Amino acid sequence: MNDVSLGIQAAWLFILAIPIACVAWTFTHEEVFREVHEYCVEKSKNCKTIAQRKFFYLFTCEYCFSHYVTIFFLILTGYKLLLDDWRGYLIAGFALVWIANVYMSLYVFIRLGIKEERIEATLKEKELEEKKDN
Repeated sequence: MNDVSLGIQAAWLFILAIPIACVAWTFTHEEVFREVHEYCVEKSKNCKTIAQRKFFYLFTCEYCFSHYVTIFFLILTGYKLLLDDWRGYLIAGFALVWIANVYMSLYVFIRLGIKEERIEATLKEKELEEKKDN
């Protein structure tokens, strides 16, 4: 077993998944990378070979891209989960991807809730304005 306690490993798992989710989401969805994202979407649909199309698709899907971000963070941190050898990296990689994607799903859920509240508030404001004008 790894020299680091299971509690510390679990803390690393849940904390390290935060920047992984942040980077994967930002690159695949936010306006700052819109042009790169649109380029990759176009290439993922129109490249000549399936290998090229799949390569570019990896940059359009937050789940797919989170695997690459996870590999980067595993190299950066040397984080292993449960075992001290290559299997610890493998387990950590899949666990981090899973937790990061749970975080991204929660983010989408919260973001949609906020958007829905804004739309409802705007509709109520318009309704009040109409009543006020009548």
